[in-house]
Amino acid sequence: MSILSLFQWIQSLGFLTQLRESAIVYPIVMTTHLSCIAVFGGMILMTDMRLLGLALNKYTVSEVVSGLRLWKRVGFVIMVSMGALLAGSEAEKYYHNPYFWAKMTFLALVGVHALVFRPRVYNQTEEIDRVPQIPARAKAAAVLSLVIWTGVLTMGRLIGYYEGYKPDAPAVPAQVK
Repeated sequence: MSILSLFQWIQSLGFLTQLRESAIVYPIVMTTHLSCIAVFGGMILMTDMRLLGLALNKYTVSEVVSGLRLWKRVGFVIMVSMGALLAGSEAEKYYHNPYFWAKMTFLALVGVHALVFRPRVYNQTEEIDRVPQIPARAKAAAVLSLVIWTGVLTMGRLIGYYEGYKPDAPAVPAQVK
């Protein structure tokens, strides 16, 4: 089974077909996805800005990270769930979209970032609070996080502008010489 046929199968699932064809549910799922991006993105931005020493400096790094952690997790789960529903409902179209694949690559980099920096930065905030200056590894985590999430957002936005694949478009006839 090819990846394209897998995507076509996913898209043909009844509930995803109903989602795609719904004039009410699809916009609600899309709005929920975008709202969670805004909330989650704001929390990521504040965490990263604190690690860079550029915002929320009256709070310790531990207070910012632990205070936002639960809400970031909830926002992330809802955001990804809604995104999966949206992608599944139009999977064949997304299969052909290079911005979709770029977004998936950036999301994979989010996972790599978490594997590398969670144990060394985000789970060690008390150590960061005890030193006079924020360590370079914490600043690197913040900068990379900002770059990766900006990539996710940019590629996600560009998905809607890709016009290279049109499944219902008529074939272009060959030029007659």
